[in-house]
Amino acid sequence: MGNPRKNVTSLENQYAAEQKQSEQRRAQHMKRLMRRLSFFIIFAVVVGGLLISSMVTRANVLDEKKAEKVQLEEQVVQLKKDETKLNNEIEKLNDDEYIAKLARRDYFLSDEGEIIFNIPE
Repeated sequence: MGNPRKNVTSLENQYAAEQKQSEQRRAQHMKRLMRRLSFFIIFAVVVGGLLISSMVTRANVLDEKKAEKVQLEEQVVQLKKDETKLNNEIEKLNDDEYIAKLARRDYFLSDEGEIIFNIPE
């Protein structure tokens, strides 16, 4: 015997046509739904990727800024030490005896009645 489907004929009535249209509408609806869902998923992945990339970039910048802050704080401490030393030097330079001592030491100047002997080292 042959194929049993060949012996069955389809009915071409209004009910069959409505069912066929209903199935086509359902298939088109599912197709559009899948397209929308695919678009939404792709959009969500792209936006998520951009947000993660931005977050990682900002975290790197933040780490760099923290390292720079630590370095600058150390520099501030060193500059404050230098400032203290320079302020002490200014106070000493206001003293005439200190200036005379520096002049005698650095420029070999002498007081009245002093004799300077230069001893080689």
